[in-house]
Amino acid sequence: MISGEIENSNVLFGLKNLESLNIAGNDFHFTQIPSRFGSLASLSYLNLSNSGFSGQIPGELSHLTSLEVLDLSSFFPFENRALKLENPNLDMLVQNLTRLRCLYLDNVNISSQKFDWSQKLSSSLPNLEVLSLSDCDLSGPLDDSLEKLQSLSIIHLALKNLSAPIPDFFAKFKNLTVMNLASCSLIGTFPEKVLQWQSLKILDLSANKNLKGSLPDFPMNGSLQSLVLSDTNFFGGIPVSIGNLKNLSSIDFSRSNFSGKIPESMEKLTQLVSLDLSSNNFIGQIPSFQKYKNLSHVKLWRNGLSGMIPPPHFQDLLKLVSVDLRYNKFNGEYLHLCSPCEKCKKYNFPIIISMVYLLISLIHRYLHWIHLI
Repeated sequence: MISGEIENSNVLFGLKNLESLNIAGNDFHFTQIPSRFGSLASLSYLNLSNSGFSGQIPGELSHLTSLEVLDLSSFFPFENRALKLENPNLDMLVQNLTRLRCLYLDNVNISSQKFDWSQKLSSSLPNLEVLSLSDCDLSGPLDDSLEKLQSLSIIHLALKNLSAPIPDFFAKFKNLTVMNLASCSLIGTFPEKVLQWQSLKILDLSANKNLKGSLPDFPMNGSLQSLVLSDTNFFGGIPVSIGNLKNLSSIDFSRSNFSGKIPESMEKLTQLVSLDLSSNNFIGQIPSFQKYKNLSHVKLWRNGLSGMIPPPHFQDLLKLVSVDLRYNKFNGEYLHLCSPCEKCKKYNFPIIISMVYLLISLIHRYLHWIHLI
């Protein structure tokens, strides 16, 4: 790790033919980004992320007209110590960076252009492929000018104050592979067509309580790997066609408004690692998880699921570490989550697991009885 100040580093800033510079993950003690970076005119890649820089981003960075990738992001908000774009503002920074393909400004304070940021980006950066602006103190709505950015493949806009619907033109971004709009205070109805894109791999709409939507018929051979709709107002059932998404490894529909039966076609999702359908209105029996050899977490609590849980449903799932089936209507024999091995036999884990489930069931019935009287 490099620490201290680099403002006076004549060696670094004397490298006039430097094309790529990555000093991410260092500690520069909340000093300002040196304006001398603007003298490295040959740079096409500059990554200063998570390096403890603070204060106003120097306008000299706008002189780097060969830049294709600029990353000034931070994992954490540092409030009064955060990087900021005030004078120069966002418009002045990007107006000459017309070759820019990837822009990462997460946790940079851009509040000086709270409302017109999308117009400025779309007019100056026609070739933008990656846009990451989480927690930048920006507001909505999402301006129609963003439709110009048809090369976008990754969009990450965790902007808490958008308070706007998803524009219809989002359905035209057919090159998108990653869409993260978590915690944006989105409203209205999410366009179903987005969920049907063949190119889309990751979709995260979590923590948008007023965002409505439903799942469409999924096409064959979809690319989706992660689908996160937790804490939204998505409703309706899970279509049988979800079995077409053979690459899905993570599903999180928790604390939403889904209902109906969990389709047996989900047994085809053999790459699944994590499944969270908790706190919805699902009913009926659960499908078998026996083919999910990579499954590590299952959360189905607080639904209306019922019936028996046959032991083969969870048999031989060696990577399984967490199962939560609380507050449902299961009955019958208690399941064994694995085939007995020597360690299990020594500690009698299947019996312990069964006793835990029995105790939970008895407590649940007792609370129900108390409620009745």
